[in-house]
Amino acid sequence: MTETTLSFQAWKQFMSEGAFDLSRLNQRIVESWYRSRTADVNPYLEKGKQILTDEFFLAQKEKNFLLMNSAGPHLSKIGQFARDMGMMALVIDPEGYVLSIKGREDVLNQAKEINFVEGVRWSEGEVGTNAIGTALQAEEAILVTGTEHYSIASHQWSCAAAPIRDQSGKLLGVLDLSCPVERAHPYMLGMVVSAAYIIEQEISLCLRNFDKELINQTIDFMESIQPLLICNTAGDVVGASKPIRLQVPNWSCMKEGHFPAYGYHSQLRIPVFSKTNGFLLGYCIHLNNDKGKNADSVYVSKRKEFEFKGEAGVSLSFQRTLDELKPVAPTDASVYILGETGTGKEVIAQSIHENSPRKNGPFIAVNCGAIPKELMESELFGYVEGAFTGARRQGYKGKFEQANRGTLFLDEIGEIPPPMQVALLRVLQERKVTPIGSHKEIPLDIRIITATHRDLRQLVNEGKFREDLFYRLHVYPIYVPPLRERKEDIPHIIQFFCEKNQWDMTFAPEVIDWLHTYHWPGNIRELLNVLERLYILSQGEMKEPSQVLQWLASQNRVEPALAVTTTKEIPESAADPAAALSAREKIQKELMIDALQKSKGNVTLAAKLLGMPRSTFYKKIQKFQL
Repeated sequence: MTETTLSFQAWKQFMSEGAFDLSRLNQRIVESWYRSRTADVNPYLEKGKQILTDEFFLAQKEKNFLLMNSAGPHLSKIGQFARDMGMMALVIDPEGYVLSIKGREDVLNQAKEINFVEGVRWSEGEVGTNAIGTALQAEEAILVTGTEHYSIASHQWSCAAAPIRDQSGKLLGVLDLSCPVERAHPYMLGMVVSAAYIIEQEISLCLRNFDKELINQTIDFMESIQPLLICNTAGDVVGASKPIRLQVPNWSCMKEGHFPAYGYHSQLRIPVFSKTNGFLLGYCIHLNNDKGKNADSVYVSKRKEFEFKGEAGVSLSFQRTLDELKPVAPTDASVYILGETGTGKEVIAQSIHENSPRKNGPFIAVNCGAIPKELMESELFGYVEGAFTGARRQGYKGKFEQANRGTLFLDEIGEIPPPMQVALLRVLQERKVTPIGSHKEIPLDIRIITATHRDLRQLVNEGKFREDLFYRLHVYPIYVPPLRERKEDIPHIIQFFCEKNQWDMTFAPEVIDWLHTYHWPGNIRELLNVLERLYILSQGEMKEPSQVLQWLASQNRVEPALAVTTTKEIPESAADPAAALSAREKIQKELMIDALQKSKGNVTLAAKLLGMPRSTFYKKIQKFQL
């Protein structure tokens, strides 16, 4: 058992006088005491004061996915040891938030009395000298026991913490062993250092696997004739396109920041996320150079053999869709397109038509869900003069006949009622149509493309869609991914629509970030609607990024949320213009001011410090007049 090297009287003397003989203390602890005193940390603090709420605690863990993913399995093993020894083991992120705790139940309960729980922030700035906060500050392993802690909240505890770094030396967090002072073990520091080293090896392996996945996801782009880099999150170049490989020696040993020296500058950064866990793997970085390369060329589809009518972007999910379209376009096979509303299914169908031998023939699109049931037969098959009351004098040529020698696109095919399914099946089998009121069959030379956002197989199982018609249509299925699965295409789609509509619009990085984080339930159609409204509003007063973000948040019902709870009370003053704010809002305002000071005015970083969505942070800046 380890005994504290400092008496409570000596601690009191320093707290009251600011100085005494500290020669018996570790130099790192001495430095920390002075930092804590300078920062006005309350030495009589009895418990942690800043705890993340459930929503933001989850977000904090997701933000530190690499640390949690690598440390999690080892923490379980260490946790079993900690239970046996009457301790608890903790993983803490670089901001000082406790992400996970394992240990003996009675020790965990004792820790709760001082708010030493998951989600609490246990940094030097919050509770003064302590193993976790001081290890983060000094970036080295340390043991802090009893009254060596600055605040009395931890005086009954002995804690050992060691930093966890990635292979580049970046601090990812710390591992901590804590226990009541009477249960302290002389080898605590050595144990936590060894465990942290094992976790670092796991992180190194994990990062190598992430780099492999990054390369696999972007390997197609490495044969591009456009200059581009594939970089991991540390900025290391793991892949490059042909122009870079031919013109830049030793490119594979460089970082992104080295390429301006060769005349290449970043034009567009497309995030690449893991398909298995959503972790940010790195970026596909499109470059321009000082030799007059066409800066817009990165927005043009490279697929000369298949001309896509919309914006293809760069996402692998949508590139796979285009790869599936290429072999079927020149044929007459029936194509079945499955995708959510607003994903661009009609554009896919039209692109198939434009790349087929029928491209000089008509392309007729029909939304089956928008035609009243009683009019569907006449709309599709047509009618002759006098076929029914109100019929046109010269009759009407139906959609099937209009599409002759071309392509008929039947959107929302799942909405066709059962009686029409029988008639449709007959037309598809015989390739002949008989208009209402006529006995003359008209031969058809058409290609059929269908689309739906519904599961036709499920409709077949439920008896709502004919199985024989399903197999007649379901010859070559194509899946169109929703926008949330191809968010890296958003900048390309924005530019495509702006150029198409001649909208002179630019977007600040924080606005693009918001567009990337939104989930887009209405897909590309919703994005276009948002762009159109933004264009209209931008002609007036709404030009600042903060105004745009506030509008986006209000339109999409993104509610502001308080990132943390705190036991700190803020006195109200009637003379203060902020007195109209609620107590909750005053707390939030103080936290935002503190975050802005710590980030030196960097709004993006300040929002991250609070775990608050950037759009909400901007909205609150306006409200609080910061």
